[in-house]
Amino acid sequence: MTSATTTPADRADDERRPDGARPDTGEPSPARRDPYDRDVLPAPPGASRALLRELVGPHKVRAWCAAIMLLVQQAAVQAGPLIVAYAIDRAVPALRAHDRGPLIATAVGYIGCALLGGWLQRTFIRSSAIVSQDVLLELRGRIFRQAQALGLDFHERYTSGRIIARATSDVEAIRELLTEGLQELLNVGLSVLYIAGVLIWLDWRLGLFSLATAVPLVFSVRRFRRRSKRVYTRRSAAMASVIVRFSETLGGIRPVQAFRRERANDEAFARLNSAHRAANGDAIVEMGRFTVSSWLIANTSVALVVLWGAYRVAAGSLELGVLAAFVLYLRRLYAPIDPLGMFLNSWQSAAASLEKIAGLLAQSPSVPEPAEPRALPERASGRPGRAVVFEGVRFAYRTGGEVLPRFDLAVPAGQTVAVVGATGAGKSTLAKLLARFYDPTSGRVTLDGVDLRELAVPELRRGVVMVTQEAFLFSGTVAENIALGDPDATPEQIEAAAKAIGAHDFIAGLPEGYDTDVRKRGGRISAGQRQLVAFARALLADPAVLILDEATSSLDVPGERAVQRAMHTVLRGRTAVVIAHRLSTVEIADRVLVMADGRVVEDGPPSELTRADGEFAGLHRAWRDSLV
Repeated sequence: MTSATTTPADRADDERRPDGARPDTGEPSPARRDPYDRDVLPAPPGASRALLRELVGPHKVRAWCAAIMLLVQQAAVQAGPLIVAYAIDRAVPALRAHDRGPLIATAVGYIGCALLGGWLQRTFIRSSAIVSQDVLLELRGRIFRQAQALGLDFHERYTSGRIIARATSDVEAIRELLTEGLQELLNVGLSVLYIAGVLIWLDWRLGLFSLATAVPLVFSVRRFRRRSKRVYTRRSAAMASVIVRFSETLGGIRPVQAFRRERANDEAFARLNSAHRAANGDAIVEMGRFTVSSWLIANTSVALVVLWGAYRVAAGSLELGVLAAFVLYLRRLYAPIDPLGMFLNSWQSAAASLEKIAGLLAQSPSVPEPAEPRALPERASGRPGRAVVFEGVRFAYRTGGEVLPRFDLAVPAGQTVAVVGATGAGKSTLAKLLARFYDPTSGRVTLDGVDLRELAVPELRRGVVMVTQEAFLFSGTVAENIALGDPDATPEQIEAAAKAIGAHDFIAGLPEGYDTDVRKRGGRISAGQRQLVAFARALLADPAVLILDEATSSLDVPGERAVQRAMHTVLRGRTAVVIAHRLSTVEIADRVLVMADGRVVEDGPPSELTRADGEFAGLHRAWRDSLV
């Protein structure tokens, strides 16, 4: 029984974190530190760069066109100070000599460069925006598909909140870089190249001196990148922890309020939120250090260039227009310091986020598709179900001890087997192996002689269906939830499945019948009704093998009876494995397995085991006494 001091978020952590992570803080136990709890996913070297190449690769042509546009745009923009220098040194003296041509040409050229630069800038922004949005669209799709493809062992170690963080806050960080920072980086890079070339062309001695004064700025940028990388990696993990706590608390809001855990949850969330605030604060401090030091270097550099340039103008070795162009170019060279700082900010944030996403996408499913799938043999006409065999199966969770030390079991086609035993005996593990949510550590599980690992996943899912204790319904109509068993089913087939199960009457009584929206997790209908919908879904799927994992353990007596009647219908003509906590469920079985410590300690028809003086007989007597 769950203690009244345990929150739903705690219970979720207990289920998802067999390594002993502390649910109140999200930090792993010092005794057993799973890197997954520290939001560290193993990934091959260079995974981030490889992912970026894959995402941008299909858009190379558009990206190169955009780069060429920006190249020409920067040429037009950086021509401005040269035109000013020409106006001072050539057009003004010509005007004094009553020659207006050079001044008019200067004005037309300046306006033309401004118009060309503006048009190219607009075109570049539009083209780059299309590329960036296509990249983000593909990235979100990959994260979603990967989350569905990864097995239960991954999801039990890596919480859903972290996956949500990868698809939201981390993708948003990359979006900010692509849509706002990348253009700034290209502008700064091209302007530096243009300005360096022009300064040396105008006057090589003053040009080299000007560029030498910018060397300290390069070291400032490198120092900022090195320090901020650590800060943004920590900030990404802190943001994920906040989202994890949010999603788990809201997912279990009913028990939270029922057990009055709001204050304790507030305290736990406050600790995570404070860690996120501290990481954000460190990022702001690093940004402030970079900006102040960079502007100090920039202003000192401009002052030194003006001082030496003015001396040379006075000495007659440098034209005034050239010095004016130098000052304008230097101001342009250093003007992007603030935007560059913001870009580096975005860059480090996006780099940390891309590393997290690349780590997620680098994970391989624990139950991969076979390289050369085999087909199940054709079933003889009228043959019920398929034969299930566990051959020398051993199984251990990655973060825990061995659950099944060695397990052998043969279930003939068409037989209904009930599995009972204490919590932790290995019942649900058996069901998960048969459904191939996990693969055995050693040994094999076969269906009509075919190893489950050799079956294509779609064929396996058609042949083996599992109905869990908590019948999960998606937001949508009753008909849509039943149709999950067969997406091509007609409304008549859906209704026929519901009638066979005994669910039609309550569905017809809903406000909109089969078109009634059951809302989030099926919260609009009762637990028993959700279970009936799940049985109708299973019946519509028409599997050869059906697994019922504690399908009646959470129901009241009327709901249990209704579900048991439905079970008789859905199990008919199939091989079935029923994980039972309530012995009333066992009465429909042909055979009972009693498990303890991952082994079968009793095996036989329920009537024989009841008469014997064994563990099942004791359980059965205790159950009968409880009904009196």
